[in-house]
Amino acid sequence: MEQIYTYGSYLKNKFGCKVYKVGINISGFTCPNIDGTVAKGGCTFCENDSFSASTGKAQELKSFHLNLSSKENPYLDKQLEQLELQFNAISKRQTKEYGAEKFLVYFQSFTNTYAPFETLKALYEKALSFPNVVGLSIGTRSDSITEETLEYLSALGKEKEIWIEFGIQSIYDETLQRINRGHDSANVKEWILKSKEAGLNVCGHLIFGLPGETKEMMLATATEAYKWGIDSVKYHPLYVVKKTALANDFTKGSFIPISEEDYIDVLVKSLQIKPKNTHVQRVTAGINNDSLLGPSWCRDKNTQIKNINQALKSIGLKY
Repeated sequence: MEQIYTYGSYLKNKFGCKVYKVGINISGFTCPNIDGTVAKGGCTFCENDSFSASTGKAQELKSFHLNLSSKENPYLDKQLEQLELQFNAISKRQTKEYGAEKFLVYFQSFTNTYAPFETLKALYEKALSFPNVVGLSIGTRSDSITEETLEYLSALGKEKEIWIEFGIQSIYDETLQRINRGHDSANVKEWILKSKEAGLNVCGHLIFGLPGETKEMMLATATEAYKWGIDSVKYHPLYVVKKTALANDFTKGSFIPISEEDYIDVLVKSLQIKPKNTHVQRVTAGINNDSLLGPSWCRDKNTQIKNINQALKSIGLKY
């Protein structure tokens, strides 16, 4: 049985020990698709508070939001303090429960290059100063990063492990418009290629089950993303949570979530055509609380992984 090349294996091979990502949620960060810069309301599947890191949502900066045009940041000291508190709490738990020895600080929630350069520089350098931190992973959108930030990250990458994570979601512009994404596929391709040219490691996020997409379209997106040279990939099924535009469509019956059978079929085929050197960070996603409207199979991740491995076993693979 061949083990799928995972991100954990990549990190262990490179650093010789257990390396864990520490998910961070910095208050004051938002998204150009939420603040009205490119669109309003966010992507149709996004409940704006749903991407909080595991430490919970901070309240003190709730009404304060940065963007690329912000001239000042009076709360930078509080953000730096928040960063340190979250890192200390999460890394301590990961060390105790999982034996973590080194860490990547993962700027996870919202769009983590969507702020003035000096704010980003201060946060990134603070994160890199923590004990046993070997690098950063920065979640962002392709329409929310500047050449200046890319150049800076490229310089950091000469000494540290620097990752940038882009939401690709789909290569079909009609799909991106339907989910109110706020940019087209060409924009994602452009910035992935620029990031690769700058020497950065790139992780691409793919969503299977987007409105109106066939399994053939989902596979075409995966195929194209691989061609762009992404180093790592996260696969997600589209699930519906309360307080989203997608929830309205789901309730009216105009959106039917992907079935587990179809999701696993597309996932397995995507893994079969994936380049050997592209490692996998995630094969599924879900949420086990009252906010989930559907599909119900996204509630139990352990069962999802079991069913995925059962399907992979038939082709000689294991996750």
